[in-house]
Amino acid sequence: MAKIAKQQQKNSLLRQLIEGNYLFRGLEETWLSDYLQDDRLKIEKLFSNRPVYTAFLPKQYLDVLYVILDEGLVITHSTPLDRIIAINYPGSCFGMRSLPFSYGLASRAFPCLVEAYKTTHALKIPLETVQKMYEDSEIFRDRYRMLFELGEKFQYHLLNCSTYPPQAVASLLRALIYQERELGNQPDANGVYLFDLPVDVIARACQLNQRTVEQVLKGMQQVGLLESPKASDPSGDIVRVVSPEGLKEVYSATRDKVSWWPLK
Repeated sequence: MAKIAKQQQKNSLLRQLIEGNYLFRGLEETWLSDYLQDDRLKIEKLFSNRPVYTAFLPKQYLDVLYVILDEGLVITHSTPLDRIIAINYPGSCFGMRSLPFSYGLASRAFPCLVEAYKTTHALKIPLETVQKMYEDSEIFRDRYRMLFELGEKFQYHLLNCSTYPPQAVASLLRALIYQERELGNQPDANGVYLFDLPVDVIARACQLNQRTVEQVLKGMQQVGLLESPKASDPSGDIVRVVSPEGLKEVYSATRDKVSWWPLK
């Protein structure tokens, strides 16, 4: 009975990966099962505001790939400046840039802290398993490459964060829209992009104070770029983007083009 229950748990996990994670979406369950053996599957609970690891330490690498299964967001921030440079949600992975193969060998940077901003669960896939799938599957290789590309493009958007608050916040939201759309996670059936995005995360990514971020979000709601918070979101952390094209205009705007921002 225990063996049957364990097999059912594995099958459920495989289906979750195939249906909901960019790296494994649409792959054959029998093929994937050959690589993800029962004794190698480990799900770890990541607690909020507790470091998972420090990336880019000299000659130090990870031995697992983290696959986010559910719940919270995982952030990466540069330690000296405390600026967030990556935000990952369920349906994505993290840790690739610290694996000693493929693009990870060329992906160097200053030390950065990786932590779960909110409690989440992640599947840890051993390095040798990731390497084997990478060698055997062209689809897996292409998607693995895309994860690196999305990371670079996310940081590119952040480079365009000006000191002008509406444009800075729009830059972050555009980065997340592009990332989640390419991963196949967003938008929903109504074309709405929904992000669990606390104010202090936005502030640390855009280098703004929290009060300014709150004012920008309120202004974006008033002009119809974002939807107002719902009663079903007691934390107030959910950002609903209803006008991605309107955000694009703010993203490329100069000071005299955003009429709804009161501070010049």
